[in-house]
Amino acid sequence: MKQNKLRRTMLYIPGNNPNMIQNGGVYGADGIMLDLEDAVAISRKKDARILVRNMLQTMDFYGAEITVRINGLQTEFALLDMEAIVPCKPDALRIPKVETMGDIQTADQIISKIEKKHKIPQGTVKIHAMVETALGVENAFQIAQASPRVVVLTIGGQDLTADMGVKKTLNGQEIAYARQRIVMAAKAAKVAALDTIFADVDDEAGLIKETEMIKELGFDGKAVINPRQINLVHTVFTPKAAEIEKATRIVKAFKKAQKDGIGVFAIDGKMIDAPVVARAQRVLDLAGEKK
Repeated sequence: MKQNKLRRTMLYIPGNNPNMIQNGGVYGADGIMLDLEDAVAISRKKDARILVRNMLQTMDFYGAEITVRINGLQTEFALLDMEAIVPCKPDALRIPKVETMGDIQTADQIISKIEKKHKIPQGTVKIHAMVETALGVENAFQIAQASPRVVVLTIGGQDLTADMGVKKTLNGQEIAYARQRIVMAAKAAKVAALDTIFADVDDEAGLIKETEMIKELGFDGKAVINPRQINLVHTVFTPKAAEIEKATRIVKAFKKAQKDGIGVFAIDGKMIDAPVVARAQRVLDLAGEKK
């Protein structure tokens, strides 16, 4: 993966909400996404852009990955957003409504010009590519590998269902294919895969169930829209004690086997090979263990 970091949660914060931005780092999300797009009315775009720019220059977000969702490349606001935000060196820009690799390449070129103008090392600002249309889903892999800046491929369920002309349902069957395609494309391109939001902030059981499902699909994390959702998602993604203990045994045994020149070995009567070791190491990474 292009960035070795936890992305279990990405908390949306409206770009025109100074109180939430100011407190963004204390909520405990792995990532914070300052939103200049859907959360901000057209009449407030300029104000939000200035606020986010100023906050990026002054606020401590306590180690969270900071991403700014700009307005779509097809809008009059996108270039203004990038010119204001890239010099502040956020970790990434989230590009919404990406449909083709050309969209990513265009964003890459603009970011590169701004980095050069401000003497920022090339490649500093990464890209989160957000797929929100049927065309984008079908082009997911090309989008994911369109630029070395892309470190995340994510799905926007609300806009996608609107593009498909269907309702977003609790079981999510209508975007099941899209989720699977996004995950597969992200894994093939070796970038992180992030799931869409769960809109009902009062339905904790529903959020847990959906998070368990997307974890099984292979997603690395999920967007959240309320700080109350953060710990619920983290709990699902955090390995249990028995999983950590087993993973620790596997990784330690693998290291010993390597020293002894053994490629395949067994633990508790089950064969352990490279894919099993990789999954065990992933468990330890999620648990924050260093073995």
